[in-house]
Amino acid sequence: MSESAARPAQTFAEAEDALLSRWPETRLEPSLDRILAFTELLGDPQRAYRSIHLTGTNGKTSTARMVDTLLRSLDLRTGRFTSPHVEKMSERISIDGEPLDDEAFVRAFNDVAPYTHLVDESEAHPLSFFETVVGMAYAAFADAPIDVAVVEVGMGGSWDATNVIDADVAVITPIAVDHANYLGPTPAAIAEEKAGIIKAGATAIVAQQPVEAAEVILRRAAEVGATVAREGMEFGVIDRVPAVGGQSVSLQGLRGRYDEVFLPLYGAHQAQNAALALAAVEALVEHPIGDDIVREAFAQVTSPGRLEVVRRSPTIVLDAAHNPAGAEATAAALEDSFRFDPLVGVIGVMADKDHEGMLAAFEPHLTHVVITQNATERAMPAEELAVTAREVFGEERVTVVPRLIDAITEAAALAEADSGDSLSSGAVLVTGSVVTVGEARVLLGGPK
Repeated sequence: MSESAARPAQTFAEAEDALLSRWPETRLEPSLDRILAFTELLGDPQRAYRSIHLTGTNGKTSTARMVDTLLRSLDLRTGRFTSPHVEKMSERISIDGEPLDDEAFVRAFNDVAPYTHLVDESEAHPLSFFETVVGMAYAAFADAPIDVAVVEVGMGGSWDATNVIDADVAVITPIAVDHANYLGPTPAAIAEEKAGIIKAGATAIVAQQPVEAAEVILRRAAEVGATVAREGMEFGVIDRVPAVGGQSVSLQGLRGRYDEVFLPLYGAHQAQNAALALAAVEALVEHPIGDDIVREAFAQVTSPGRLEVVRRSPTIVLDAAHNPAGAEATAAALEDSFRFDPLVGVIGVMADKDHEGMLAAFEPHLTHVVITQNATERAMPAEELAVTAREVFGEERVTVVPRLIDAITEAAALAEADSGDSLSSGAVLVTGSVVTVGEARVLLGGPK
């Protein structure tokens, strides 16, 4: 180990640089060997608290944030691990609902850094960025200490680094095809990986799924002796009505019904996420939650970058949809909750995503699209994405502006110029990737 590698980080930037020097999240070697060796050296901190583990294709982060808020409303101390981050790496590790500040993040990194090098030297491959951050989170949670960890998988389930926990409750949000090159080309193949988070004796909280995916999940639960609660059977959304600033929902939980719950998030998919979160917490605590507690908790929920309004005049909405299923949910929520006319899209995607499927999902809902790209190497070049966009939208509905801030400015001008009817309001939707949305959020200064 070099002298520089052994020296503790002094600043957030140094810790961030050290983490980013490791294998990126996009480079995968499906194995739990390294993370198991790492957590063993750390004293298996993930065994020091109870946990709720979440997987699925879409909705994981929003559901995790809801679970976290509900648990804290019950006076339980929480640790939450989510990925990817929207603006800053430290968002991935939260304690009591708040991301680690710079000092705490540096301390968490320095606490585990000496052990990373021991694992690097003993394993065939070095620890990745993601594995290292998972170890940091688990150790920070134990040090806090917390009562319950709320953990979102990075990708898949069975061999995801987070899966060294034996969670009391496993939550599986809706499954669709994404990361097909790693997880498989069908919902059933993807479900095989995601069902790997269901452990012996756990409770599995399962969203409505494609039939072939549901069969795989139920088979896994039976094999390990887990209890299963299914959306639409044991719990679910009874009713929902769009409301100013979100929606009013009635939820059937595992242990009670909760009516007139205000959820400050938009779309039927967020109501579904709320039902999953409620059932997960009820399964963990094994008793009904008071109506007032449920209402107060959900009223506080936030989910940055998920149909988040960050500007007015014209309205600018950020949404991190990055696959066709997510785009469809976003489009449905926009139709359900807003009356934007025109709605101009700013779309920048990652090169490994189903960009054609995303564009097709948005096409009926967007008047015009400004094609752009984010600043990462994984971004699909704007001109390349524009080729498909013109095929989907037609030449006259597509503008190409590679620089994101210029693309947003162009879209805002288009939205305002076409809002001739006094009864209509033009708006901009920035979407296509968590990274695109994160960069836009920084450029726009967050919600205003």
